Amino acid sequence: MNRILPTVSAENLTQFETLALDSSMNLADGHARQQLTAVQGKIVSELPSMWAEAVMRPVSEIEREAADAFFGMLGQHSHPFAAGRTLSCYSSSLAMEILARSLVTTSDAIALLHPTFDNIPDILRGVGLELVPVEEEAAHDADLPDELLERVGCVFITTPNNPTGRVMTEARLRRLAEQCAEHGVVLALDTSFRGFDPAAQFDHYAVLEEVGCRWVVIEDTGKLWPTLELKIGWLVRSANVDLPIEKIHSDILLGTSPLILLMVKRFAEDGADGGLVDLHRTIAENRALVRAELADVPDIGFVDADAKVSVERLHVGSRMGMDVWSAVSSDNLYVLPCQKFHWARPQEGERMLRLALSRNPSTLVSGARVLRAALLGTARQHG
Repeated sequence: MNRILPTVSAENLTQFETLALDSSMNLADGHARQQLTAVQGKIVSELPSMWAEAVMRPVSEIEREAADAFFGMLGQHSHPFAAGRTLSCYSSSLAMEILARSLVTTSDAIALLHPTFDNIPDILRGVGLELVPVEEEAAHDADLPDELLERVGCVFITTPNNPTGRVMTEARLRRLAEQCAEHGVVLALDTSFRGFDPAAQFDHYAVLEEVGCRWVVIEDTGKLWPTLELKIGWLVRSANVDLPIEKIHSDILLGTSPLILLMVKRFAEDGADGGLVDLHRTIAENRALVRAELADVPDIGFVDADAKVSVERLHVGSRMGMDVWSAVSSDNLYVLPCQKFHWARPQEGERMLRLALSRNPSTLVSGARVLRAALLGTARQHG
């Protein structure tokens, strides 16, 4: 009996992720959905007392403590919250929207890392910016061409990158910042996956401030902890950025919840006290688990051998990624096809899938076994 495969009309990766939200085998979105640790569970149990604290204390004081805890946990000790250059948002996507609306007031074009998560190019295009792809290898290995930097008003880099996990080194960040300073170009960084890789936790703000370029950094708490979408996106900027970021931020929101800020503070304090190391171990174990379950499947490969972020790319060989996606989604497993990460040339991702690793091991084992059966089945069909 032939199975009826689901009809797909998703226009972006988030719509693919939305299809998975009610599934018990949701390996699509990169949000944290693993079980709370014992310490994290205790923090959640104290939310009523945090509510009372949030009612009584000045919001600015809570926000400063949350920023100090979060940025400090990640080694970003030179963050400029005290200078009034750190704005909190409901999410990193909202911070991105504010940045995009700011950039379009002075720029027509932006150089954007390729591949990367598609809501970044979608948001930037949505305000009318022309996108110029910067290939990941080129961004990490050599100076950007002068003619490119003369054409754009901003260079946008995701580090660690989603989906590849590649991290921009301190030396490379310094040189890129120097190039941007030389051309008067804004350097924008999305560091939403920074917490997963110690290589991304050198003090970026010290480097950027020392070089003196115009810069903006987007940080995110939402990928690290299973907090049911209660999260903060931080939008941080240089003193000389010369963009209407603060005005546009105030056009959209008054502020974020002090209750969530207190929760972020507590989770970050736990992270600095060993919770982040535990998270790294969990992700590494989950990655090894998935690779072991798929180890004997012919004609596949794990694309990012050294990645430490909470996602894993799988090359499905001669198969088409959407064929595999259709096969597994009919069995209630949801992963992410990779075409749309390659926003300039989608065909480059058509034989890859992305799997989320911030899940309970039992979910990953179940999902990997469904995926294994589908890969073996599609291999026979193609054979």
